[in-house]
Amino acid sequence: MEHVVLAAPGLLLRPWRVADAPDVLAALGDPEVATWNPQGDMDEARARDWVRRRADWSSGGHVSLAVADPGDAELLGSVSMHRIGGGNASVGYWTVPAARGRGVATGAVRRLTTWGFAALGLHRIELCHAVANVASCRVADRAGYLAEGTLRQSYRYGDGRRHDEHLHARLATDPG
Repeated sequence: MEHVVLAAPGLLLRPWRVADAPDVLAALGDPEVATWNPQGDMDEARARDWVRRRADWSSGGHVSLAVADPGDAELLGSVSMHRIGGGNASVGYWTVPAARGRGVATGAVRRLTTWGFAALGLHRIELCHAVANVASCRVADRAGYLAEGTLRQSYRYGDGRRHDEHLHARLATDPG
């Protein structure tokens, strides 16, 4: 799969670069990111590996992009599509503390979703988040992902506990 660069209002979604590793290390160390996006203990070497894995799209099973400010290239977050296959995929995201509450995650999810339907020919994209992660529920709603149900104790998060998750989804046939 070829790398892409996508633009959204006030956002640049671009492939990951090894130079992003220090910012990724800081972001993944944020308690909010670490709780909902568990990566284990991180150091500089593991952050570089994290970036390299996300920059490698050769399997066709995932697309991962850095979300940056188009003006100064400051890292604002991450957005990815994974489990791509059979016309379906799942989307995930996180934002750095300074970017929260500004619509960054919503804008990035909307843009990647639009691209996934158009460029990859996807029919269904799912978004799951812990029920306790209220901010992610707002992102799902604002990005047009309809609530479909609750998955009981479906995922072990960074606190080591299994959490119930809300399942949201968008179909290519859903209104924009």
